[in-house]
Amino acid sequence: MNRLLLVAPMLIFGICGIGLWMLLINPDLSGPFHDDLVPELISFCIEGFILIGLLTLIQHSREQARRRELWLSLRGSFRDLLSCLDIAFLEPNGEPAASRELETDPKVIDRMIEQLAKKHPDLDSLIALRREGEETLALTRDLVAVAAQLSATHMNWWIAIVDSIRRLSEARDRESLEHSAHEMLVNIREFDRLDY
Repeated sequence: MNRLLLVAPMLIFGICGIGLWMLLINPDLSGPFHDDLVPELISFCIEGFILIGLLTLIQHSREQARRRELWLSLRGSFRDLLSCLDIAFLEPNGEPAASRELETDPKVIDRMIEQLAKKHPDLDSLIALRREGEETLALTRDLVAVAAQLSATHMNWWIAIVDSIRRLSEARDRESLEHSAHEMLVNIREFDRLDY
């Protein structure tokens, strides 16, 4: 439901309530309408204002929860790709990042971009990354419509991510693989920076 449709009745109730209150406190006016009906109308306006306000709050909360679910489903779709990169940079005694961290923490992307700039993953890790890109590509393509539900900007960055995954899956040498991986991470970082 359009938020304006909920805010407009609140404004009408608020303005009417203030007008009636000013009418009620005017000492020059009296009579059955002023003494009996105006207080009832003020109560009606207050109740209407509160009920519409609560409805707006609930609606806003549900919309935020729905958008977060969409964002999580999008981010979760390339968790395995990020996991491949995480393992590629893993120190001999290091622990791989948790799935939840890979799906939701934007700092993971910054860390991977820094690591990719400093050292080269071994060839087996890059081949595993390319295979994962091939498997993930169809799923991420199908999710363009989901990204569009968040906003046109989300959809544009999502298309950029899908395109970088496609290039990753088609890369045939180390340089192309690393370049595509870097491009994918940068696009994911920009996607994460968008407010949902």
